[in-house]
Amino acid sequence: MLRITDARTGHPVPAAPVRRGLTRVEVHAPAHGTGALRVLLVADVLVRALELDGTPVWAHRTGDPEQAGLRAAAAALGIRPFEDGGGAAGLGGAQALHVAPADADVPDGVRVGVAGVEVPDGVPPWVAGVDAPDAAPTEGAGPDPTALRLALLSERRDVPVRIDAAALGEAADTLGRWRRAVADWARLPSRPVPEPLRGRLRAAWEDDLDVPAVLRVLREVEDDPDLPPGARFETYAYADRLLGLELTREIGTHA
Repeated sequence: MLRITDARTGHPVPAAPVRRGLTRVEVHAPAHGTGALRVLLVADVLVRALELDGTPVWAHRTGDPEQAGLRAAAAALGIRPFEDGGGAAGLGGAQALHVAPADADVPDGVRVGVAGVEVPDGVPPWVAGVDAPDAAPTEGAGPDPTALRLALLSERRDVPVRIDAAALGEAADTLGRWRRAVADWARLPSRPVPEPLRGRLRAAWEDDLDVPAVLRVLREVEDDPDLPPGARFETYAYADRLLGLELTREIGTHA
């Protein structure tokens, strides 16, 4: 069962107290900025984790409408579009998880705090989440937007993260290497995800949505010579249901 630390109290609580009961994820993101992008990303991964456990989720965004640049950047990162707020009162006793910046003032409920993002000069303008429509990433221009997704996921959500050229470059290198490896492993007979690995992955993300721990498991799998390629493939594909990094994207593209 997924447990989330309530930023109000510092204590872990079940993300879905009622098994298979509807859980509401309320996203309190600013209208623009990379900090807003990180809040949206944490909410996206939280919804994925709940859905992987079979929990029905209604996710919506509150506050000012997203600016065009933020909306386009979120789409480029594979972040699902969230419904506008309104209608939440009709959900009765549904559990409410409020995903918000660490210093935000949100209504009663479990607060999922998200630390800030530092973006120095020298990175592509769209990385800063600017609100100009032409600031969004375009195909073939600059770094793979998914590299920013990986860079933002590489730290726990309650730890501030610095997104500079080095962080983006490292994330892009990792993505490229993992996608090539997954494409190679896919050519060989598939094997099921070993249960100990499946358990470690789930234990990581069910422990306060510890995505960096999930990434550490994948790094171990990448270098494990005793694990059959088919099992490595299935392990990466399984973890990517949470991560949303398109790790299977290059299957069939290599000679």
